[in-house]
Amino acid sequence: MRLFAIADPHLSHAAPKPMDIFGPGWRGHPAAFFDGWRRTVGEDDLVLVPGDISWAMRFEDAMLDLHDLAGLPGRKVLLRGNHDYWWPSISRLRRELPQGMWAVQNDAVAVSGAVVSGTRGWVCPGSHGFTAEDQRIYDREVERLRLSLAHAAKLEGAYHVVMLHFPPTNARLEPSELTDLILAAEPDALVFGHVHGEEPQGILPRLGDVKVHFVAADALRFEPKLIVELPFTGAGGAP
Repeated sequence: MRLFAIADPHLSHAAPKPMDIFGPGWRGHPAAFFDGWRRTVGEDDLVLVPGDISWAMRFEDAMLDLHDLAGLPGRKVLLRGNHDYWWPSISRLRRELPQGMWAVQNDAVAVSGAVVSGTRGWVCPGSHGFTAEDQRIYDREVERLRLSLAHAAKLEGAYHVVMLHFPPTNARLEPSELTDLILAAEPDALVFGHVHGEEPQGILPRLGDVKVHFVAADALRFEPKLIVELPFTGAGGAP
């Protein structure tokens, strides 16, 4: 089994939203996203999608995008991004997700030998314009990551990857409570997106011994990034 990651699909099936207004890197979206996925991912692979999945405001509209994702090769693990306003209660989401899709929220999942934990994250202390409200949200996300990592420690798997939507640090790459938690948990890899119009190098290139992967869709030219290849151990999946 190959494990891939790609963040920020920014799909909008219900009410198409052109993304090229955000820069030339989005030309051809969303067709480029679907073509890149089909060109890269096989049916036995697992793809992590850490946030900003759909522009929809209502869950019913987002389900159109989730079914479009479900129709692509491979199995998928989803994480909420800051633009995923449609995201309902985790119980409802898990109940209605298409087959072969999982979601992480305050916990972790194990799928075919891979343990996947994580949380959305937020802008970190020391960021430009950081406010008291940012601090409140950030503190909540720190606790959510703590819960997720604790759950992951109870699951069996050969490879542990942490998903965030936001980078776990500020523009100066200073340590944070998020990076401290990740380093203490000693996962094999960290993936995140959110930052657009940037090349992968220079966006937190390393974190101790944890392999770091910046996987924003536009930075990847819409081709999911290979994280690791693992022996296939069956479908799995445990919240």
